[in-house]
Amino acid sequence: MQPPDLNWIANFIWGIADDVLRDLYVRGKYRDVILPMTVLRRLDAVLEPTKARVLETKAWLDRVGITSQDGPLRDAARQAFYNTSRFTLRDLRARGVEPMALLSLMARLGSSKPVDLVSSMDELVAGFDVGSFGAAPTKFDAEDLFPLTRHHVQSLPFSAVKDRIAALGVPEAEAAGCPAQSNHPARRPQ
Repeated sequence: MQPPDLNWIANFIWGIADDVLRDLYVRGKYRDVILPMTVLRRLDAVLEPTKARVLETKAWLDRVGITSQDGPLRDAARQAFYNTSRFTLRDLRARGVEPMALLSLMARLGSSKPVDLVSSMDELVAGFDVGSFGAAPTKFDAEDLFPLTRHHVQSLPFSAVKDRIAALGVPEAEAAGCPAQSNHPARRPQ
């Protein structure tokens, strides 16, 4: 890759950061978010085309009782690495998982600390302690993301979720908790 191509890619990524992260993070903190998320998303994108084959191979290996699975799973992924989770970042986002919920879970997965929703990257970094992680294997359960997502969305001001609620077809008055103005049958005054 030529330097002009690298410059274009770098400018493109930082342009996305300006568009997407503005007002969520202080500009000087973009690198704390954009680099890890870019790497994770890139790994996820590289593995996505072979995801089904990897999952089929994993199921077959488990069924026939093969415990040394690293080589066959790498072959199935056609990479030096693989992911046996049935989820992709795209799937999680489509299911409504909030990025802060995912980051909160990932920052504590495998540690001795309870998983608590954090409201900012600064809070996440301040509470991160490498010494609290053990050597025991951990299991990612996407279902753990939904209570965290619910808690995060419920903590947001109405103005922050108003457009998302409208996209679901919920009238603004009902969404704002004004049942007297709502036409929803369950909320009509008797």
